[in-house]
Amino acid sequence: MRAVIQRVTYAKVEVEGAVRGEIGPGVLVLLGVSRTDTPESAEFLAGKVVHLRIFNDAAGKMNRSLLERGGAMLAVSQFTLYGDCRKGRRPSFDDAAPADQARQLYEHFVEAARRLGARVETGVFQAHMAVTLVNDGPVTLIVESASPPG
Repeated sequence: MRAVIQRVTYAKVEVEGAVRGEIGPGVLVLLGVSRTDTPESAEFLAGKVVHLRIFNDAAGKMNRSLLERGGAMLAVSQFTLYGDCRKGRRPSFDDAAPADQARQLYEHFVEAARRLGARVETGVFQAHMAVTLVNDGPVTLIVESASPPG
């Protein structure tokens, strides 16, 4: 699994003009699932995201996690994170998981993060979504559950 994590002061996702998920301070997680991912990948990545120390402590150092900060997560599925652009001019999505597998593991990631204590809002799987965010810092990180496929 691959996640682009953005520390935000605000984020929302809309589908057909209706807000489906909205958070204040916390993280926006764009989540991609590969063919080789497993439920263990989802558990690992959820733990990594909620415990990653990317929020400032009283001294201004990035030393607090999402859970310690009391922030929320907006998790948005994004199969294009497995687009391979190394050859030609059109991305190849061969490494992206098929929709059924990706949906199951995306939902597993969300539930794992909730079990760990995070408040999680979501987009709509396979929908065309409009994501709005105010990046805080900006702080943007890429986290993977395992070595890239291939």
